[in-house]
Amino acid sequence: MLNVAVAGASGYIGGELLRILLGHPDARVVLATSDSLAGKRLDSAHPNLRGRTDLTFVPHDALDGAPALDVLFLALPHTRTMAGMREHLRRAATVIDLSGDFRLRSPAAYRRYYGVDHEAADLLASFVTGLPEYHREALRGADRISVPGCMATAGILAAVPAVEAGLVTGEVLVDARTGSSGSGVTAGPSNLHAERSGAMRLFAPTEHRHEAEIAQATGVPVRMSATGVEAVRGVQVVCRLTLHKEVDEVELRRAYTKAYAAEPFVRVVARKRGDHRLPEPKILSGSNYCDVGFALSRDGTHAVAVSALDNLVKGGAGNAVQCMNIRYGLGEDSGLAFTGLHPN
Repeated sequence: MLNVAVAGASGYIGGELLRILLGHPDARVVLATSDSLAGKRLDSAHPNLRGRTDLTFVPHDALDGAPALDVLFLALPHTRTMAGMREHLRRAATVIDLSGDFRLRSPAAYRRYYGVDHEAADLLASFVTGLPEYHREALRGADRISVPGCMATAGILAAVPAVEAGLVTGEVLVDARTGSSGSGVTAGPSNLHAERSGAMRLFAPTEHRHEAEIAQATGVPVRMSATGVEAVRGVQVVCRLTLHKEVDEVELRRAYTKAYAAEPFVRVVARKRGDHRLPEPKILSGSNYCDVGFALSRDGTHAVAVSALDNLVKGGAGNAVQCMNIRYGLGEDSGLAFTGLHPN
């Protein structure tokens, strides 16, 4: 049984980590930290956990006196996690970070996309990217894991098969849509219901920070925009691909089925007809699945790759637990078998 703790457990990602871990057959949650909610029950912030645990939030500094931890999940803010990372690494055998602070390998790229200098740049190269589909072998021995962003995960899973098959030329254009939970529990006035309801807000017309993660993973230039839509959970990403030659659907489908045939949490969804012929996030709520599909232009020179996932699960907490399962030799789907809901 793994002793695990969640730092920053009062937010949406922290709540999803707790939900999954409390039902995990091989994990025991021993601490959940929140300075602002210290002393209050976990279900005061996460009412879906009523009856599941009697734990209360503890201050972050309680981690120093914690029992020996196998895994420490960090659900702390971007640009603030890096300052305490050396202390976190001493607190647990394995640290799984869900902030953006250790996703990029280049300090210069971090400065460009996050607006501050990296305070622990010497640690960047020591983190393994927490995306099992492309880093599974490295994760088996990794004690420092950085989970990609939700839209980055979707974009990478959508674009990489076509890129690795040698089908893509030039830039990948990424158009992402996300629900309001992606803004976090402390989102400001722009996320009030009166402002968000009915809106399709292009909040990042250029250079969304997940652009850098997708470029890092694919090795090709990426340009990304992101729009907030009227949903609570869910991400859908459309990657527009220019193909270096005329391609038929058989060749394109082969690239995706080859990439994901053995993957437990990626499904290729590309059908000619039907209400769910391409990936959509609604049916994935609460699940650790990412659905990936594609469509080809009539002349075979352009394609769109489409992906969908729950931003809080496969785009965050679920992906982190999947990484833990791989690291400790557990069943990869342990604690993650929920399939989503339909209708929802």
